[in-house]
Amino acid sequence: MTIDSDFIAGFEVPLHRSLAEPILLGGAPRNVAILNGTLAAVVGLGLQLWIPGLVLWLVGHSLAVWGARLDPQFLQVFARHIKHRPLLDV
Repeated sequence: MTIDSDFIAGFEVPLHRSLAEPILLGGAPRNVAILNGTLAAVVGLGLQLWIPGLVLWLVGHSLAVWGARLDPQFLQVFARHIKHRPLLDV
């Protein structure tokens, strides 16, 4: 019986890849993609401003994809950042 230094018997658990990766729609976080699509649909369909609605969706989705490439949890980080009080402001 040999003891492998990397693994201890009984303490090895397989981890599925979907538990470690963020949920993205088209490269953007799911909640941002849904909110952005809904807002663009309201502008495009509800107000019948087709071009501004399309531009709003394109710009919003591009910014969300860019942010998700830098950090997939950028929304949680930004929300926590907003909650903190400024340190050096008078």
